[in-house]
Amino acid sequence: MSANPATPSISYSFTMRLAYPNRIGTLARIVSAIGKEGGDIGAVDIVASDTKAMTRDITVRPRDAAHQEQIVARVRRLSGVKVINVSDRVFLLHLGGKIAIQNKVPLVTRDALSMAYTPGVARVCEAIAAHPRKAWQLTIKGNSVAVVSDGTAVLGLGDIGPEAAMPVMEGKAMLFKEFAGIDAYPICLRTKDTQEIIAAVKHLSVGFGGINLEDISAPRCFDIERELQAQLDIPVFHDDQHGTAVVVLAALLNALRLTRQKLERLRIVISGAGAAGVAVARILLRGGARDIVVCDRAGVLHEGRLPNLNESKAWLVRHTNPRNLRGRAEDALRGANVFIGVSGPGTLQAKHLRRMAPKAIVFALANPTPEIMPEEAARVAFIVATGRSDYPNQINNVLAFPGIFRGALDVRSTQITESMKQAAARAIAQCIAPRELSVEYIVPSVFNRQVVQRVAAAVQRAALRAGVARKRK
Repeated sequence: MSANPATPSISYSFTMRLAYPNRIGTLARIVSAIGKEGGDIGAVDIVASDTKAMTRDITVRPRDAAHQEQIVARVRRLSGVKVINVSDRVFLLHLGGKIAIQNKVPLVTRDALSMAYTPGVARVCEAIAAHPRKAWQLTIKGNSVAVVSDGTAVLGLGDIGPEAAMPVMEGKAMLFKEFAGIDAYPICLRTKDTQEIIAAVKHLSVGFGGINLEDISAPRCFDIERELQAQLDIPVFHDDQHGTAVVVLAALLNALRLTRQKLERLRIVISGAGAAGVAVARILLRGGARDIVVCDRAGVLHEGRLPNLNESKAWLVRHTNPRNLRGRAEDALRGANVFIGVSGPGTLQAKHLRRMAPKAIVFALANPTPEIMPEEAARVAFIVATGRSDYPNQINNVLAFPGIFRGALDVRSTQITESMKQAAARAIAQCIAPRELSVEYIVPSVFNRQVVQRVAAAVQRAALRAGVARKRK
């Protein structure tokens, strides 16, 4: 494994502006102090200098916010060194937001203005009024997605509200544009009421070719997605469920190529029965898995717990745990081939993994702190994957949703079917050639531009076969 819990992180990167006497050895003292405190120095830039004084910007990567304060305090104690300013690079990147709207048509002449707006635009409006489907060609609808959240399940932060969810939704919009060329718009709603969310999205859906639901807590997310898909004729896709599930299936398919096992014969334990856990179980069952045990905070989901379970967990009881196991997650791991964690940090130990079958596969996907740290899991497991970018085998939704929506939009699909998700997973898996496959490389890089192309093509074909495409590419 290539990292550990104490590794400095770019996500806490900061820049110190320092002023000090222009004497030989002063910079060395500064660098030494930062190094002794455990900071990782990046860029060192001169801001101003003369024979007497020097001003420099020094960029440092700490482990976390507390570590940043320790490093700055250490530098402040250096004789003759003044800390003028400390800038958090992540916050600087977010100043003013991360996205913007850009015109596709230059408005530099009177003629252009007359065609893009009044009076010329009226003719286009009349054409769409007569034939509403022309909105797909004559507006942004055909290449736009709404990224909708209520801020109730944001990353690992929980219910932090719609304003605090905006940076994540902006980031999602960036990913849509960067990887699939799709114009996506962050829409955060100031309501937690299921019916209000459904009504709001339904009413604003006119200008969009697809709806990406994001960071909405379970079990409400299931009802919202189901009702919206029933009422709208465009795809509604809850990425926390299906994006995660698609990439998990892709990674597992490649892992099985290395272990020479069949999905149908595996014993699989899933820790976490929320949105992601339910979706992962569904896609694996659809893919051919037969023996899945799902656990929540109270332990294994089994028939004896049915009276006290919500609808989504009751569904899991009816479709998983064929041996009717009981107990906790570590009990279910006895003889299991695969562990998939979509729950919370530190819920598993290496001693629990030793109960698993040989060549165990462990996907510890809680983020930022997984169910078990990869270094610990790797002492026992054959293959380890996480949700983090600083370890091999990152299970990242960006491998799925840009290509899935690209394919769906290109054929004007009315929905994203289970067969389309299966096709997407297999396309992601096939991006890694047999000669490239290894225990530390079972999913392609998020920067592999072939991923979106292959996923989009596979999704288009699946949509046509499923009869949900309104257009042939």
